[in-house]
Amino acid sequence: MPSHWTGDQSTNQSECPPIGLESRVLTMWFSSFTVLTMYGFVPSECPPMGLETLKIDDFQLHASTMRRYGLGAHRGRLNIQAGLYDDDLYDGAWCAGRNDPLQWLEVDARRLTKFTGVITQGRSSLWSSDWVTSYKVLVSNDSHTWVTLKNGSQDLIFIGNKEKEIPVLNMFPVAAVARYIRVNPRSWFNRGSICMRVEILGCPMPDSQNYYHRRNEITTTDNLDFKHHSYKEMRHLMKVVNEMCPNITRIYNIGKSHSGQKLYAIEISDNPGEHEPGEPEFRYTAGSHGNEVLGRELLLLLMQFMCQEYLSGSPRIRHLVHETRIHLLPSVNPDGYDKALEVGSELSGWSLGRWSQDGVDIHHNFPDLNSILWEAETKKWIPRKMLNHHVPIPEWYQSKNSTVASETRALVSWMEKIPFVLGGNLQGGELVVTFPYDRTRSQGVSREQTPTPDDHVFRWLAFSYASTHRLMTDARRRVCHTEDFAKEDGTINGASWHTAAGSMNDFSYLHTNCFELSMYVGCDKFPHESELAEEWENNRESLLVFMEQVHRGIKGIVWDMQGRGIANATIQVEGIGHDIRTAADGDYWRLLNPGEYSITVRAEGYSASSKVCEVGYDIGATRCDFTVSRTNLSRIKEIMERYNKQPIRQPLRPPVRQLQARR
Repeated sequence: MPSHWTGDQSTNQSECPPIGLESRVLTMWFSSFTVLTMYGFVPSECPPMGLETLKIDDFQLHASTMRRYGLGAHRGRLNIQAGLYDDDLYDGAWCAGRNDPLQWLEVDARRLTKFTGVITQGRSSLWSSDWVTSYKVLVSNDSHTWVTLKNGSQDLIFIGNKEKEIPVLNMFPVAAVARYIRVNPRSWFNRGSICMRVEILGCPMPDSQNYYHRRNEITTTDNLDFKHHSYKEMRHLMKVVNEMCPNITRIYNIGKSHSGQKLYAIEISDNPGEHEPGEPEFRYTAGSHGNEVLGRELLLLLMQFMCQEYLSGSPRIRHLVHETRIHLLPSVNPDGYDKALEVGSELSGWSLGRWSQDGVDIHHNFPDLNSILWEAETKKWIPRKMLNHHVPIPEWYQSKNSTVASETRALVSWMEKIPFVLGGNLQGGELVVTFPYDRTRSQGVSREQTPTPDDHVFRWLAFSYASTHRLMTDARRRVCHTEDFAKEDGTINGASWHTAAGSMNDFSYLHTNCFELSMYVGCDKFPHESELAEEWENNRESLLVFMEQVHRGIKGIVWDMQGRGIANATIQVEGIGHDIRTAADGDYWRLLNPGEYSITVRAEGYSASSKVCEVGYDIGATRCDFTVSRTNLSRIKEIMERYNKQPIRQPLRPPVRQLQARR
């Protein structure tokens, strides 16, 4: 028997030898469970049971003892994250109450299941070092009589972890069919204690009468490609969508990653490649953290879905495509994704592939414009010396020596080039929607409510996604890690969660017209392929509803007296200290909640113009156009420039006394 089953070295999936049994099924009956082995059986065919994704609920997890509630069996889930302090109610593992070989962590599958393997981690903690170095596995059908997996006549001892974060996979030499499974630690880090995070690999046996299976089963009717796509497969899929819907799609790239991979986007519009005056621009991005893979696959599914629905004549999708220019960028960090994909969905841990190839967190690699704006506000420079919008990028950030990823530079250029109105970046590892600001205003404070002038609009936008997600606002759902966001309607101000300078959301709001939010679309950053159909069902309606919000508020065109659009005119909303600007054709879109607003337009060389515009409750932006006239001074300057004339200087009149003396 290979050494990684007897306990003297660790293993990974690629090291597992073929079982090599005869072609017939070998069945070994024990008193309370059955072991099945089949010729040609591939262990990886059985997916994770769902400790990490929460498909296994807390009542299915049991333990011999626990150190305290925050380290109970319900916390023994792969990749679960701890709170900041070790005495947190939500801690980072199951930890036994005693350190002895009699401890165990148990999973009740609630039906007969073919168990094929176990993945383990140590405890998530900033302060403690705890992990299990070896363990046994036991199975049962009644939770009373237990049988240990064996190597011939000896108990199998599996090698565990060598540190607390990197997952270690052990496949069983023979699949075990039972209802219950236990992991029994036999040794642990000598300066730590018994603490584990676990995932079980298993295939449910057919049982149409099982209540729990029928209650939790989620199916989809969409005929989409539910799989993880490599970079090459992603490009091919985008090409297939483009060929299926050539009249409404266009593939382009916004730049390259550090290793030279192109950052591909697909545009979905009735006039691809062209900005239509009066039509808003929308974007979804995903994968800025390369190991947060679910968002990438959701966008690939979304482009397939929209193409199919458009061809089938769906009124909703056709209206969205005809009235909106949509951009989907599924992989901002393809280099990081490749690292995570190489080891697989369950073995990439919490951070492998998060950063770019040169070690940069792309999502937080943008210039910190918050500090610049807040300093100007403190010094009362606004609006005399500085505007409250389109805050310029500092010179140091644009230098070649600055620590800015090539992916970030590509994103900045893309955001400046296209007049986006609304955007969402898909993240992973939680179930919540966050909105700006992401940085706390008070120095040295890690959590603080820091609203933008458009806080009410951002809260509505966040709620529009969260409330239509299948799980985000469900008060009955279990928290992913440490925060119960369902109590806050599945949304949170970014800075009140944790402060982060230079986020994509803050930069987008302060440097462009675009309102950007982050959607954390699942507890599991890199779900198994078998979970993708259910995750699509969880997020599909939310993805569509959020896109439709780009048509909420007011829109219009700012004209001059000759009917020409005026670019870079400022749109001011009374009572909201954040302005936007018109695009190149003079068109604009201002996201607003229902109500009446006093709108003022200002443009250099033109007289200001104001009117009251009303926003209704129905989707569909209110049209609010402006026609402005030139000021007298600007007309004079224009005439002088046209005829190359200089101002006429009148001679000074002599004083009255001099005139009288001359007489």
